[in-house]
Amino acid sequence: MRTTLTLDEDVATRLQALRQAHREGFKSIINRALRLGLEALEQPQEGGVVYRTRPIGVGVCLLGSLDNVAEAVAVAEGDAYR
Repeated sequence: MRTTLTLDEDVATRLQALRQAHREGFKSIINRALRLGLEALEQPQEGGVVYRTRPIGVGVCLLGSLDNVAEAVAVAEGDAYR
């Protein structure tokens, strides 16, 4: 398959360095890099950390609704909060 790629400058520089170090053609280096990259992308992600929290009972809510911030502050601080 023939296609045109536009490479970022840093990627092109690294590919050129690899090509010279391994004395391979540009096409060969590109294909090898793509194969390795595709293999890495196809692998399931490992090492993800799973965080768990334990629920605790805190009792009944003392407010009818937590939507009214002024009411919540009044209950927590008393009516003198203003």
